[in-house]
Amino acid sequence: MTRHHHPSPGTFAAETGPDSVTIRLDGDLDHLTTDELVARVRALLDERRPAHLHLDFARLGFCDTTGLSGLLMVHRLTSGSGVTLHLDNRTRPLNRLLEVTGTLRHLTAPPGPAGVGTADSGAGRSSQGPGAG
Repeated sequence: MTRHHHPSPGTFAAETGPDSVTIRLDGDLDHLTTDELVARVRALLDERRPAHLHLDFARLGFCDTTGLSGLLMVHRLTSGSGVTLHLDNRTRPLNRLLEVTGTLRHLTAPPGPAGVGTADSGAGRSSQGPGAG
């Protein structure tokens, strides 16, 4: 019997702190939900500029290549605004996707003119440490 992935529509909840915002994803980050995530981040950055934006993936179901593309767009938006992006509580499949595509270091680098740097503490707070997979 073949197992099929049954999509779980992603929902987003935001928590605002004095200098940070956390967006918690519950469900899938895919072609059905990625545009909403990017739109929420764009609206957030238009409204205010927190020092840190945390994306919490503890309840992430599935992330496809459209979701990865959305994460790259979120990174572009945050780094262009001087906001540090944190990818918190990454699941093992998400870590694997980011490692295989070579985007983990890019997405977790601190904002800067060159767009390069070392991985932030978001990786340390991940549910899976470096090398997991």
